[in-house]
Amino acid sequence: MDNGAKVDRHGRPAYGQEFARPVFSLIRPLVDPWGGTAALGGRHPVKMRQPTFIDEAAPKVVFLMTGMCQTMASGLRLYGHPKLLAVAASINGDDFVPYNDAIFIKQPGQGGAVSWHQDGVTHWDNPAWDPGIHGFNFQVQLYDTSAASCLWVVPGSHREGKIDIPARLAANGGEEQLPDAVPLVCRAGDVTIANRQALHGSFANTSPDFRASLTFGFHRRASVLGAKGALSEEGSVIYDEARIEARSKVVAVAIDARAQHYPEEPRFPYAPFAGREAELALTPENWERIIRDYNLNDLSI
Repeated sequence: MDNGAKVDRHGRPAYGQEFARPVFSLIRPLVDPWGGTAALGGRHPVKMRQPTFIDEAAPKVVFLMTGMCQTMASGLRLYGHPKLLAVAASINGDDFVPYNDAIFIKQPGQGGAVSWHQDGVTHWDNPAWDPGIHGFNFQVQLYDTSAASCLWVVPGSHREGKIDIPARLAANGGEEQLPDAVPLVCRAGDVTIANRQALHGSFANTSPDFRASLTFGFHRRASVLGAKGALSEEGSVIYDEARIEARSKVVAVAIDARAQHYPEEPRFPYAPFAGREAELALTPENWERIIRDYNLNDLSI
């Protein structure tokens, strides 16, 4: 199977064709698909070493899944988790806005690498730059992770500005195992939070451990309003009030989805839509109007 296939290996219609953006991204096992390429604004400048036993003829495996709020009811409910949203508000202000979401899949002995990078690309030269200007990401772990399967982060690197990653690796003798990086080893159900400016990456998963990380981030509103599209978004796009509102409505619907499923749980009060809760309830109509293809309005910077 390959990206863009219309049927699965059993000849059934491939899942996700009803959405505007592909749900699955497939790669050859154990490769680093972004390192040393211009993908995602060229933010992965150095390719990770790849295991010498890679089988170029092996079937491709899932590397990334997108659109969790439309592909999984549980994904939409997670997006409305009151404690996670409270963290977002405490960091980025009550008018925080969403970024995007993706599920990283690292199957045992097959998962690909993600080379060292910093997520942000927009504001490095902004006169108002500070360590939080590019937002942060949550990662919710579905399985226990190990040092072999998990994300590695260099603590404090979010304060350094834009890092010359090739020079950093060269100063380490060309070794990609950076001495100041730490592994985010987790138990199933744990949630990590990482500044998007922190230097981070992960190695090809040659271990027997399965990793599935539900990743979604949030920004300060001021970091996004008026910014140009970046990463997977067209550079000609300007994030105006209408786009920010359209994408932020997903948070409001997610809050109601969670409230319907967990009525005994406190509901998060999302300030941008205060008083509009009934209008933005999870209904079949709002699912079609707000949730379907919501990731066409992602706010990447």
